[in-house]
Amino acid sequence: MTIEDVDVKGKRVFIRADFNVPLNGNQNITDDTRIRYTLPTINHAIDEGAKVILCSHLGRPKGKRVEQFSLAPVAKRLKRLLDKEVIFANDCIGKEVEDIVSKMKPGDVVLLENLRFHPGEESNEEAFSKALSKLADIYVNDAFGAAHRSHASIAGITKFVPVSVAGFLMKKEIDYLEGAVANPVRPFVAVLGGAKVSGKIGVIENLGEKVDKVIIGGGMAFTFIKAMGYEVGDSMVEEGMLEFANKIRKKAQDRGVKFYIPVDCVVARSMEPGAETMIVTMQ
Repeated sequence: MTIEDVDVKGKRVFIRADFNVPLNGNQNITDDTRIRYTLPTINHAIDEGAKVILCSHLGRPKGKRVEQFSLAPVAKRLKRLLDKEVIFANDCIGKEVEDIVSKMKPGDVVLLENLRFHPGEESNEEAFSKALSKLADIYVNDAFGAAHRSHASIAGITKFVPVSVAGFLMKKEIDYLEGAVANPVRPFVAVLGGAKVSGKIGVIENLGEKVDKVIIGGGMAFTFIKAMGYEVGDSMVEEGMLEFANKIRKKAQDRGVKFYIPVDCVVARSMEPGAETMIVTMQ
């Protein structure tokens, strides 16, 4: 079901969005595409008279409050894009937040502070999930980019909210993905990136049986590269996934699927801004 299939009038509609947007050194948003993608869902809820509670993660604060990862800049951008007041809550759970939500009127919009300021979000802690559910009559998942994660705001909360549905962005992405996988245009190429292999096991295994080519990029490439016996220095590697990485690569090649990893990369002695960099070959 989607948000169109339920009556949201007067209800507290808790929308899990993906507002993980890039910020510059002055905490200004440099690309608000992810915010704009969720606007159809938000506007529908507003137009139908819902009390709209928005939540998201931003960056990796590792369960602690880190001001550079505050969603305050997102609240300002939402106010401009929606052309209406957006109340920004200083936390995402607790009495203060519950009081703010209790005073909402139909059409009001509240944005909660970064979910990942609490360790219970990423650990899918039941108590944290219940605390979030206190703010919701209807749960809407519109965070396709984070939907694979077993986090409290994605998985845990749905056990405690009576109605859970998809938002418009989620529906659009699923419809497109189902069509692309079921009847792909050949050659069918899967481009996989991100930091971790472990977070994409299901995707890799499922797509590996349907595609003609696989291109591995991002931080996860180093796990594949090390599994092949090459040096990767201090680059991010999932040691526990080396055997899996080799298995997937060999399985794909046995089926005639072309498997590509980076031939070169940019290296530096540190991640500090201004660190000297150079391009080196991977082999």
